[in-house]
Amino acid sequence: MNGRGRATDNIMIKRLWRTVKYDDIYLKEYETVEQLIADLRDYFDYYNNERPHSSLGDRTPAEVYFGASALKEAA
Repeated sequence: MNGRGRATDNIMIKRLWRTVKYDDIYLKEYETVEQLIADLRDYFDYYNNERPHSSLGDRTPAEVYFGASALKEAA
């Protein structure tokens, strides 16, 4: 497939959801959709603000996006 809509367009989203599923969803049993949504909010907060990413030089996505100094000021 070439151009728009090719298979590699969604690779980052697929990797993100693979990580979410294997690190969080598959490890727990949810009774309700509300529990799942609340836990996903918590996981994405952790994923973006606390979990270091090797592809980002062991920094968090928030540190890369906002800058480390902006995060320290907000805290």
